[in-house]
Amino acid sequence: MRNLHGLPRFSDRWSHLYVEKGRIEREKKSLCIHDADGTTPVPIDQICFLSLGPGTSISHQAMRLLADNNCLVCWVGEHGVRLYAHSTGGTHSAFRLLAQARAFCDPMERIRVVRRLYVMRFPESPDDSITIEQFRGKEGFRVRKAYRDAADATGIAWHGRSYQQESWIAADPINRALSASTSCLYGICHAAILTAGYSPAIGFIHTGKMLSFVYDIADLYKVELAIPTAFRAVADSPHDVESRVRRMMRDAFHESKIMGRILSDIAEVLGASDDSEKSPSELEGRIVTLADRAIDWSLSGKPECQDTGQALGEGGGEMP
Repeated sequence: MRNLHGLPRFSDRWSHLYVEKGRIEREKKSLCIHDADGTTPVPIDQICFLSLGPGTSISHQAMRLLADNNCLVCWVGEHGVRLYAHSTGGTHSAFRLLAQARAFCDPMERIRVVRRLYVMRFPESPDDSITIEQFRGKEGFRVRKAYRDAADATGIAWHGRSYQQESWIAADPINRALSASTSCLYGICHAAILTAGYSPAIGFIHTGKMLSFVYDIADLYKVELAIPTAFRAVADSPHDVESRVRRMMRDAFHESKIMGRILSDIAEVLGASDDSEKSPSELEGRIVTLADRAIDWSLSGKPECQDTGQALGEGGGEMP
């Protein structure tokens, strides 16, 4: 039997719950949301990700109940566009984080991770000589084509991606919808990464930001979920797009069964698919051995982590 602290529940729960302008309190063994519409009970064992928007307060007992039930809590801005803080993830083991860090620090393994991300996005196998810049160029072309295809399918005028965080309302409806849908996707991927014990900052294509790995993983689903959902929402109506997009993304997450896909996709990306049948103690022992080897290399003058030039260049996330 596997250690339940090392393997948190995720795929069999609801995707997320967004609350704003309300008060969250514990009542017996469940949560209740008090707002202008009254009191709404929430089955705590079914939520994996609670997003708290502006005007929300939460009691200490409610936070304790959420922590006991392995629910990630994030404090976000209006429309869920920005994430200010989050609680701890649901696992008490560090073996996944150590494996992720090792893959990042090993130049050859990092290239393998990038190639796996490529294979999961494109039908053809990557050329052995492909660089990180070439991969980013192909990814940018793929996303821009998805924008054009969605615009053609819905009849929405498309003038390009434009987003200014300080001037949210100045953006046209489709750009606001895209920002909202992408934010929801980032949130669910961030929740999965933290819940499983990975680091959201250790990315392989995107680097240098605190959510680099979130961008890496979310890009696997952006063309499938976030882009078409945003365009459909605006095609229905250009008004109140942010709240409608959040609801539509919730339904898209359920229909695509993304909750059951993210963790297995991360394991495949990191080359850790065989870890599902191993106990955390076995994995921790294996990674300690690898860490010891890395220390031996450093003591002998061989660098543990080194840059590989173009193949491992710095990069930030695409605008949300």
